[in-house]
Amino acid sequence: MLYNLKCHCGAVELEVETDLKTIKQCNCSICIRKNAKMCMVSKDSVQIIKGNENLSSYKFNTKIAEHFFCKTCGIYTHHHRRSDPNGAAINIGCIDAINPFDYEAEFIDMKSK
Repeated sequence: MLYNLKCHCGAVELEVETDLKTIKQCNCSICIRKNAKMCMVSKDSVQIIKGNENLSSYKFNTKIAEHFFCKTCGIYTHHHRRSDPNGAAINIGCIDAINPFDYEAEFIDMKSK
């Protein structure tokens, strides 16, 4: 199914094709702070449809994973995954069409990695 994602202020919008079946939460140093439920997808399935110029990114540690957020409201929208070079993850809290609390997330222990 095709889902529309947007940040809080609406400056950034994305489209992603996903079945919302692979929902995860991570305890790495950045994910534990943002506390987002993320759906694992391929990079190719994520399309920025508005506000590419309003996206900022952050890399740390190995500088492989790239986390994207809105420059205006600061909301994390998605990231490119360190553990899968062709993979991405989207913040399901940015999908207006669903309630993220209706989705169970599998825990990923990345704190020690």
